[in-house]
Amino acid sequence: MADAPAGYAIEAADTDDADLMADRWVDLAADQREYGSHLRPVDNRDRIHETLLQHVVTDTALVARVDEAESPDAAVVGFVTFGRETGGYAQDVDRGIVHNIYVAPDHRRAGVGSALLSAAERTLAARGVEAVALEAMARNAAAQAFYRAEGYEPHRVELEKPLESDTLTTDDR
Repeated sequence: MADAPAGYAIEAADTDDADLMADRWVDLAADQREYGSHLRPVDNRDRIHETLLQHVVTDTALVARVDEAESPDAAVVGFVTFGRETGGYAQDVDRGIVHNIYVAPDHRRAGVGSALLSAAERTLAARGVEAVALEAMARNAAAQAFYRAEGYEPHRVELEKPLESDTLTTDDR
């Protein structure tokens, strides 16, 4: 598992980080529209802000900061949220879920995403999780390549079909 790359620190998010994380989640969700996501980024900002605060309180949110030596304000340049999978079905492994991972565009390909993902995996493993799942948009080849390079393989495939309304032509216009 990767440590933070030089010039960065990975640490627990705090409540002061939640607002910026919500803004970055909006950016992430907006980017995902290119790949077919149905999420409406701005319409979900308040909800994700509350969700991020819950992640902070439950210690399931980590941030990547530029080291203070590099930047006096220790700016947040990425985050990851994760948790234990919950559900009503008994399974033969305890699974964790990576819900969101984001790295600011000008800090990508520097090892920040790998460090965030690795730190989330270590945290989940310490909590007894045996496998970790995450999702990527089917058309986002770059995200899939990143996750494969980190050792993730497809486990399930979600299929979707748009249902077009069958318009019945009548004389009642």
